[in-house]
Amino acid sequence: MTIVAHQKAAKPLRKRIADASEPYLYSAPALILIVTVMLVPLVLGISYAFRDIQLLNPFSGGFIGLDHFRALSEDQAFFRALRNTLWWTGASVFLQFFFGLILALLLDKPFAGRGLAQALVFLPWAVPSFLAGLNWAWLFNPVIGPLPHWMYALGIMDAPNNILSDPHLAMWGPIVANVWWGIPFFAITLLAALQAIPRDLYEAASIDGAGPVQRFLSITLPFLAPTIAITILLRTVWISNFADLIVVMTNGGPADRTQIVASYIFTQAFKRLDFGYASAIALVLLVLLLAYSMLIVVLRQTLLNKG
Repeated sequence: MTIVAHQKAAKPLRKRIADASEPYLYSAPALILIVTVMLVPLVLGISYAFRDIQLLNPFSGGFIGLDHFRALSEDQAFFRALRNTLWWTGASVFLQFFFGLILALLLDKPFAGRGLAQALVFLPWAVPSFLAGLNWAWLFNPVIGPLPHWMYALGIMDAPNNILSDPHLAMWGPIVANVWWGIPFFAITLLAALQAIPRDLYEAASIDGAGPVQRFLSITLPFLAPTIAITILLRTVWISNFADLIVVMTNGGPADRTQIVASYIFTQAFKRLDFGYASAIALVLLVLLLAYSMLIVVLRQTLLNKG
């Protein structure tokens, strides 16, 4: 009788365990895939930062501790790339957001052919970044491209030269290409947020005598604030890691004036074949972006709590 009673008491316990573990069993394939595809490469990449991984050196691979980070603290090319990254990211995000917001406000108004205009606005986002960089490099080339001649005719340039070869102007080439390529992201996301704003609010504000600027500041901007915060956060992280246009258009030159941290990682890993040092640079960039993301999240949460 004791054994039977014990079995009856144990059976509900097993059932409770089975019921509790059932959701995890359903999500297990996805979790295993995430761990395999994301976490394993991340852990390996972090481990490379503390090892000497050089593809051309068959005796490399040993643990060297913080040697890469000590070398990085004295690497002037890295600090130059970090400054370039701030300029590249800040200018790109600001201009993409500014023009994207203007486009979203224009597309939010009903007019004939609005659907076609929205499709055309989204078109640059569909172009592969490699192809976009190649096309803009050709456009800035005075031999085959019109832009230097147009800027010369407008008095912007003293001669129709290639700005990508000018150390003082070269960064503007990839920034212009990046702005053209990234405007649709802000335009589409902000347009979706604009269309979710109740139109009754604008009608009530108009009846109360609020002008267009007042309606924008008191209605549009507060409703867009959460979307603006998350889109700027995402684009900042993406652009900081986005080296495609830089590599295609300037390859970091001239004289490293367009070298950003992401392209510097590419140079160390795939040109100098020093994966250990490249991983150390990538780890530093990861920490900086995580700190930035946490700061934005904390500021956003603080503003929401105050509101």
